[in-house]
Amino acid sequence: MGDRLWISGYRSWELSVHGDADPKLTVIKYLLKNELVTALEDGLEWVITGGELGVEQWSLEVALELRKDYPQLKTALMTPFTDFGSHWNETNLGKLEALQSQVTFTRATSDAPYQQPAQLSGYNRFMAQHTDGALFLYDTDYPGKAEYLYNVAIAESKRRDYPVKALSMDDLEDAARELSDNS
Repeated sequence: MGDRLWISGYRSWELSVHGDADPKLTVIKYLLKNELVTALEDGLEWVITGGELGVEQWSLEVALELRKDYPQLKTALMTPFTDFGSHWNETNLGKLEALQSQVTFTRATSDAPYQQPAQLSGYNRFMAQHTDGALFLYDTDYPGKAEYLYNVAIAESKRRDYPVKALSMDDLEDAARELSDNS
């Protein structure tokens, strides 16, 4: 997957994950952790993602936890515009701000507040061009918001050596079984 891994995927509501105590979140983070540990053992240096509620924030939480065992791991939270998350409720905005304060690097790819959809497509291009591979918790049989990002990553993989791994619903079911067997 390379030194710099772009991670994205479903939003929390697309997976019906309601709150930090939702048992589905335990399975999702278990699967993400296993993927990241494998990537770390293969030389991963950076986890780079956005701040969307769901896979993006969860992957940062997992990466931050992994820094205890892999202190060389760096994390970046990139947003498409400067006022990203400003319309969220206080709880969700607080989670975003807490993550921004813990990551190695955070910045918006546009130096302006949201103005136009071009900022989003610019963000997508930036993420693909400034990473060495992508990991998505995204199943093409279950379309969602991450489809646009996933398609950008796939397009990048056709231009250069850019591995894209998509974790499917079957992968989540396997992780749930594995977790259940180990407990």
